[in-house]
Amino acid sequence: MSDIGHFIGNQRVAGTSGRSQPVFNPATGQSDRQVVLASTADVDHAVEVAKAASREWGQMPPLRRARILDRFKTLLQDRTTQLAEAISAEHGKTQDDAVGEITRGLEVVEFAIAAPTLLKGEVSENVGTGVDSHALRQPLGVVAGITPFNFPAMVPMWMFPVALACGNCFILKPSERTPSAALLLADWLAEAGLPAGVFTVIQGDREAVERLLAHPDVKAISFVGSTPVARHIYTTGTANGKRVQALGGAKNHAIIMPDADLDMAADALMGAAYGSAGERCMAISVAVPVGEDTANRLIEKMVPKIEALKIGPSTDRGSDMGPLVTKQHLEKVRGLVDKGAAEGATVVVDGRSFTAPQGYEDGYFIGGTLLDNVTPDMTVWKEEIFGPVLSVVRAGDYREAAAVVAKHEYGNGVAIFTRDGNAARSFANEVEVGMVGINVPIPVPMAFHSFGGWKASLFGDHHMHGMEGVRFYTRLKTITTRWPTGVPTAAEFVMPTLG
Repeated sequence: MSDIGHFIGNQRVAGTSGRSQPVFNPATGQSDRQVVLASTADVDHAVEVAKAASREWGQMPPLRRARILDRFKTLLQDRTTQLAEAISAEHGKTQDDAVGEITRGLEVVEFAIAAPTLLKGEVSENVGTGVDSHALRQPLGVVAGITPFNFPAMVPMWMFPVALACGNCFILKPSERTPSAALLLADWLAEAGLPAGVFTVIQGDREAVERLLAHPDVKAISFVGSTPVARHIYTTGTANGKRVQALGGAKNHAIIMPDADLDMAADALMGAAYGSAGERCMAISVAVPVGEDTANRLIEKMVPKIEALKIGPSTDRGSDMGPLVTKQHLEKVRGLVDKGAAEGATVVVDGRSFTAPQGYEDGYFIGGTLLDNVTPDMTVWKEEIFGPVLSVVRAGDYREAAAVVAKHEYGNGVAIFTRDGNAARSFANEVEVGMVGINVPIPVPMAFHSFGGWKASLFGDHHMHGMEGVRFYTRLKTITTRWPTGVPTAAEFVMPTLG
């Protein structure tokens, strides 16, 4: 059984912990590789190497840093298929979906290449007699990212391109379920000319995470994952004096108004609810049709589409949806559907009865599921299922529908389908959710905007990538300058003024 190790000092290393765990192919349920798990000593060594590289990298002209990222972008474009295959083998998502993930991550690389423009400071001449002020942004030093299993390429690329462009050294701790993509990215960054120590991959579990949170030389932590872990990352990291952005869970709703294009809405919900087997933090997991007629017509349109989903391994290019990531997660999703039915939801389409394709009987497959008559007191509405399950919560009018969204603890993403501009504008302005789509089911911002939710979906003051990312990975310094003029001055003992 081959090992998947770390990447330190521009080379792959095995580490010293002696601990490891298997990495499974979700389509087959089999494992032929294992990922090593870092010890505290491994993390300390990685941070030491990164710190040693940080001064020279931080002082490198931004244009030179951008050129390295530009070369990395070209390698990534040329090798997208190789990276997509690695993602699919460990996550289970279809290869087309994996390519889409890489493309969205690539957009952040393209944004980060503009670093010389993004890092321009501000200058004010003559703020006082003979006094000038200028402000600039400087790197933090060593920063770290802790990323989830569901986007092993895209989420790291939400973080490290901007961090590197800003002059930081970056340590990536990917999910131990999907560890290989991170190593490919590291190899290609080194090939693009990134100096040793500037980008590091530490494979590991909680031991590695806790050491990164405690290490005094790690100045900032970026995280994407569940809300309980995000809350822990934020409270522990900030208690240790770090800057933290921690993106948590989601329960994304889509309101379907009576005037909506129902064909558009049904097709949008199919991709948003069942794409990537629902293992997306931006998946739409709750549809809120307004009015009984809207609900009935929407369900009528969706049922045949859900029943027609082609579910299979990523190697089958015709698959619409692959397996879930682990056997444990499959059991969790099944259990939540069971609980929904027990609590009174109507199981309109039951994915629990899905039979895996021949040869993949041990894979972690489940079919698309549609639950109707879900209410906000049910577990399937309260909890993030993270599977191909769409719940329908019927609302009598717009205000009731908006109240369903408002009462949930999460505020990551939301959508409304309508032809009414006033309803859309009012909804977008009033809803307490960080990312809003109007006739757009998954409103993930482009790289030059920023990604992040509200309420229990985000801990910290900064969203990811875009200018929010630049602000997160830099510190503001303001310099006030006066040069001697030869004119004698006297000491002043009052608050100085420059006018």
